[in-house]
Parts: sequence; structure tokens; C-alpha cells
Amino acid sequence: QVQLVESGGGLVLAGDSLRLSCAASGRTFTRYNMGWFRQAPGKEREFLAAVSWNGDITYHADSVRGRFTISRDNRKNTVYLQMNSLKPEDTAGYYCATGPLATLEGRGYDRWGQGTQVTVSS
Repeated sequence: QVQLVESGGGLVLAGDSLRLSCAASGRTFTRYNMGWFRQAPGKEREFLAAVSWNGDITYHADSVRGRFTISRDNRKNTVYLQMNSLKPEDTAGYYCATGPLATLEGRGYDRWGQGTQVTVSS
């Protein structure tokens, strides 16, 4: 069973950068695709990006492509989300997720971390 713990969130100014980390425990981490999602108050959860089990393939949603970059380091059992040029509308709880059926298009994720809050002030 994979357990996920996010970190790296915080309060930043518009235009700043943050790098979120998601540390995973469990031997199955390297077998699954990993993804990042976010959810703002009153809004639906939004898929942001995913990376294949070996890190060779990534997918980024249109809303963040060019600003956010997902990556993973299987030696450290960690997946990252580099976020640049942050905007106030990026304010949300950010969650990493995985699962045996997780796809690069954002479907099939059934194991979630507790999330880390990102607040972008103008």
C-alpha cells in the first residue's frame, strides 16, 4: 500500500515560484503513474499533471502547461511539481495521487495524500 505525504506549499506573491514534493512509502511506488491535482474552495478538483512510472513520459493540463512541471525521482520515492509564475488563481490545496489504474490523462487515481496549501497573493 502506497502512502503519500505532500510538502512545500506556502504563501507567496504573484510571479513567485514553488516546488511541491510528494514523498511516497511502499515498494509499489515505482510501478505506478503519479499525478498532481488541486482543489480550491467551492470548486471541483482539477487534474494538473502526471508522470509515468519511470519518469519518461509527462502530461500537463492546458491550464498549467508552460508554468508547471512534474517530475519524479524513484531513488528517493518522490514526485515533484515545479510551479513558476504563480497567479492568485493558483491558490488551492494541492494533492498528489497514484494508483494501479492511474492514467497520464488524470483518471483512475485512488490513493491520495493529505494535501499542501498554496496561497498566492497579489
